[in-house]
Amino acid sequence: MIPPAMPANEVERQAAVERYAILDTLPEDSYDNITALMAYISNAPISLITILDRDRNFLKSHHGVDLQESPRALSFCGHAINSDESIMIIEDARKDIRFEDNPLVTEFSAIFYAGVPLVSSDGYKLGTLCLYDHVPRTLDEATQQALINMARQVVMLLEQRYQNIELEETRRRLIERNQELKEFASIVSHDIKGSVNTLVLIADVMKEDHGSQLDDEGAQWIERLSDTASSINKYVNGLLDYYTSRELLVDMPELLPFQELFRDLESMVGTSDEVDLSYPQQGPDLSVNRAGLMQILLNLLTNAIKYNDKPVAMITIDFEETGQFYRFSVTDNGMGIPADQLASIFNLFSTAHEQDRHGSPGTGIGLSLVRKLVAQFGGKMSVSSTPGEGSRFEFTLARRAQS
Repeated sequence: MIPPAMPANEVERQAAVERYAILDTLPEDSYDNITALMAYISNAPISLITILDRDRNFLKSHHGVDLQESPRALSFCGHAINSDESIMIIEDARKDIRFEDNPLVTEFSAIFYAGVPLVSSDGYKLGTLCLYDHVPRTLDEATQQALINMARQVVMLLEQRYQNIELEETRRRLIERNQELKEFASIVSHDIKGSVNTLVLIADVMKEDHGSQLDDEGAQWIERLSDTASSINKYVNGLLDYYTSRELLVDMPELLPFQELFRDLESMVGTSDEVDLSYPQQGPDLSVNRAGLMQILLNLLTNAIKYNDKPVAMITIDFEETGQFYRFSVTDNGMGIPADQLASIFNLFSTAHEQDRHGSPGTGIGLSLVRKLVAQFGGKMSVSSTPGEGSRFEFTLARRAQS
């Protein structure tokens, strides 16, 4: 008997084997189906998928034998991965000096062998798809080709396994990175908000305690300081909403009473002589993520009020249920959006107007957040607008099943 030699690239080959994390894994139908099929096609009693470890042959699938591994020094597959041929066939191992007194031959009657190396995408021979029989025999060309083709299928399964491992690792890293970003954003926003609130407090104290001593220009500067601090605060809050919006998906969907949704919206928006809000008076209970839907509608309503140059902001919310989707629309009589800006208003930091009805600049975050949430909830969003007359924002949300 001649034990198989170690390949010249054994260190790299072993690293490739370990990359697939296949060693010592439990049986899987996708592999077992291949060995069962090859045993049937070849009429061989034993069909194996082997992975060559440092000092053993791990049997990922073993049709016809009740073994999980065998010593590498005894393996036929160790010789097969050293061969330059696409398939190694031993018609009668008793007549081959490499195997004549091998215990697999003398004790287990492994007389016939045919093995095809499992070659990874980067060229390393991980193991084999092989056949054994207890009598001398040959393998016709059609069966040899079938064995070669099925070995490629095994490699495809291994590559898919590796891709899944990589995807899971990427997902884990993204979760860690997002958590780090969340913590960083929390710290930074806390620090920024603290500084901004200090500016607001200073401005208020100056106006309250020293306002009478300031001339018109000084009063204007104090007012500008207060307005700037408020804008920064809105900007920071908007960014936090945008980058943490995916956390809204963690909440399970719930049944939201139709009228409760609109009562809550009206309460949050507030009522005044400058806003006329109308909405459906009846409708079904909604199976949705409550926080997400409220965030979407509040952003649209707030924009409809802020970017409205009419004495009274006329806002209409419409609703219909279509198949597996809910369809909402928010129509206003506001400033409208120029046609050349319709395609970009959902981009982060993009605004259609430099100032709202109160003269404050927009952050360009709200509509980007709305589109992001709509997409995350399985819906689509569209907008139509006529400058000077108003806009209509329409979106759908997938009805979410209750757990």
